[in-house]
Amino acid sequence: MDSGLKEKVALITGAGSQIGFGKAITLALAREGCHVIVTDIDLKGAEQTAREAKALGRKAMAMKLDVANHNEAKKAAQAATAELGRIDILVNNAGVCSGLKPFMETTEADWDLDIGVNFKGVMNCTMAVLPGMIERKYGKIINISSGGGLDGGARGVTYAAAKGAVIIFTKSIAVEMAALGINVNAIAPGFADTGFARSAPPGLIERVLKTIPIGRLTDVQDIANIVVFLASNLSNDIIGQTIRVSGTV
Repeated sequence: MDSGLKEKVALITGAGSQIGFGKAITLALAREGCHVIVTDIDLKGAEQTAREAKALGRKAMAMKLDVANHNEAKKAAQAATAELGRIDILVNNAGVCSGLKPFMETTEADWDLDIGVNFKGVMNCTMAVLPGMIERKYGKIINISSGGGLDGGARGVTYAAAKGAVIIFTKSIAVEMAALGINVNAIAPGFADTGFARSAPPGLIERVLKTIPIGRLTDVQDIANIVVFLASNLSNDIIGQTIRVSGTV
C-alpha cells in the first residue's frame, strides 16, 4: 500500500540522540521516501542522524535548534524551506525533563525548562511551519507528548503538565487546521528505552515494568512506526487524536 510519503519533506526536532525517538523517527521516514531536516540542540548528534538518512538515499540536512527559542524555530523553518523547497511534515519530538522530584522541590528554572521545551517548543515549531502548509493546503504535524501528559502523577509534575498541554494544543490546533488540509495529531509514549530510562534512579525501571502488561519498555521503533502512519495518506481522516503507545491500556 502506498503511504504517499515518497519525496515528502519532514522536519524532526530533537533527533540528535543516537538512542532516542527522534533518530528512529527520522530513519523510518527516510526509509519511506522522505527527505529530512534533522534538528537538535546537539548539532553533532543531528549531523550523525542526517548522515544515516543520506545513506538511505535521501536528502538530509542537519541544523542546531533550541525549540524553546521562537526566532530560532522560525529561522530553521525558513532555512529548511530554502534548501528543500517546503516542509510537508513536522514531528515535534524534542523534549526534556527537569527531574523526578516533588513539586515543592522544583524551581522556576525547572518550570521554564519543562514548559519552554516541551510545550512552547511545540508551539514555536508549529507556528514556524504553518504558513507554508497553509499556502499549499497540505501538512502533517505529529506532536510527541507522553503517558504522563495523559495520566499525570506524582513527581515530574511540570513535565507532565507541559506534556498534557501538548495534548490539548493538538486537539485545538487540529480543529483550526483541518479544513486547510493539515492534519495534527499526537503520540503519548510510555516509559521507553531511551537516554532518560538509562539514567533513571535505581529500581525505577523494575517498578515500571510491573505495571506494563506486555512486560517490556516501549521501543523507539514502536513510536517511529506510528509517526509514519500519522504522516502518511493512511491517516487522512484522523485529526486531534493522541495515540497511546505504551504497552498499557
